[in-house]
Amino acid sequence: MTAPALPLAASLLVPFAAAAALWLLRMRPEARRAVSLGAAAAQVGLAAALLARALTGGAVVETMGGWPAPFGITLVADALSAGMLLAASLVGGLVLVFALADVTEAEERRGFSALAHALLGGTAGAFLTGDLFNLYVWFEVTLIAAFGLMALRGGAELREAAIRYAAMNLVATIAMLLGVGMLYGATGALNMAELAVALEGRSGEAAVLAPAGLLFFAFAAKAGFFPLFFWLPESYHAPSQSVTALFSALLTKMAVYALYRVFTLIFEIRETPGLQALLLATALATMVIGALGAASQYGVRKILAFHIVSQIGYMGLGLALATPLGLAAGLFHLVHNMLAKTNLFLTGAIAARLAGSEELSRMGGMWAARPGLSLLYLVSALAMAGIPPLSGFWAKFFILHESFSQGWWLAGAIALATGLLTLYSMTKIWAEAFWKPHPDPDWRPAPAPAAMVAPALALVGLIALAGIAVGPAHGLALEAAGALIDRDGYIEAVLGPRPERMAGEMP
Repeated sequence: MTAPALPLAASLLVPFAAAAALWLLRMRPEARRAVSLGAAAAQVGLAAALLARALTGGAVVETMGGWPAPFGITLVADALSAGMLLAASLVGGLVLVFALADVTEAEERRGFSALAHALLGGTAGAFLTGDLFNLYVWFEVTLIAAFGLMALRGGAELREAAIRYAAMNLVATIAMLLGVGMLYGATGALNMAELAVALEGRSGEAAVLAPAGLLFFAFAAKAGFFPLFFWLPESYHAPSQSVTALFSALLTKMAVYALYRVFTLIFEIRETPGLQALLLATALATMVIGALGAASQYGVRKILAFHIVSQIGYMGLGLALATPLGLAAGLFHLVHNMLAKTNLFLTGAIAARLAGSEELSRMGGMWAARPGLSLLYLVSALAMAGIPPLSGFWAKFFILHESFSQGWWLAGAIALATGLLTLYSMTKIWAEAFWKPHPDPDWRPAPAPAAMVAPALALVGLIALAGIAVGPAHGLALEAAGALIDRDGYIEAVLGPRPERMAGEMP
């Protein structure tokens, strides 16, 4: 006899219950660590079980309070949302382990662990919600938690970075709320499945194009697309290394997920006038500008922050292709980036800690002093640059293959050239921080804390596994892309077969 499946709401209750408990336990270090890591492990287990349910039985749908959709708040876990929840929970949990050795006790007493779990909870809500207004609410939850995390250390630089971050994201949030309100005015619906039904055949109407443009602006700004990316490299270098790694893994990827979900289910990208061309141009510009920005920097985190922008462009290209293989390629790249980019921030943070600076001119000697750590960085850097057989090679290969197959020769060429620029930036960090001698001839690094090294080692293992077992990994990406493409399947999972819900459909 099999045990009953836990409700979808458990994936929201665990992180928020943990956040509340951690706030109360912030003065008790041992209990705080146990609750934080226990909740993170539980979240990974819930997400893995949810993905298994979605892959074997299709989308899992629950409505809160027993109200039928579209009247009740709906949670939906299909192959895409459950897969994103698992990736975010796993990477977020590993960053929390890293934080044990990185975050100071003073920051913990100000609420780091509580805010980090609130951020994980907001991310989970964004992935699982089936309601567009609640998607806005979850973005607000993550914005509040992220602002709190940025401000933990205090100081003028942190305040300026937090203000830059909050200002752009508040503008994007207002645009999102306006778009949601306009859609409600045009359709009377907020449930995503109900919106998809209500907007069928209406893609060219001004009342539909205006909210589509507002939502695209909002998600593109939060993801860091050109020309709305400027806030990201100006804010991600300032907080603690753990906070930067969490932001890199979760925040921009949540916005990319929203783009993929909304512009395949509610607005079909090929049928919305001008949207595919706009997304393609924006994605290519994002790739190039991000890579050039990274090449001009000489601080580890500033280089990596610009590369967040550049890699977002690849994900945008996958969505712009709007084919099953293109969507799968973009999603494969998204998860690869969550793993590799997070590990670059973690290994770069360890190197900066041991070297005494994260400015490349003040770093060096890491290969001679710490070859194991150097290899952890090198694997992630090569993966980010797309060197075989690591996950980044396949991520770029799938995008290039589909671009050329669809006759998008210029897009493929730009993506290939951007990969070379990425290799240059990764090589620059390697040469300056790891290969060359340290500027201080008397420098002797202390051992890196085990809590920092273990998450980096785990992420390198996942990066290598995704490259070696590329067949199953790509199969999961295809399943997730299939969940996006099967609009009718999503709609019926939420609202039921059309003949049974005709009376409740919006005009």
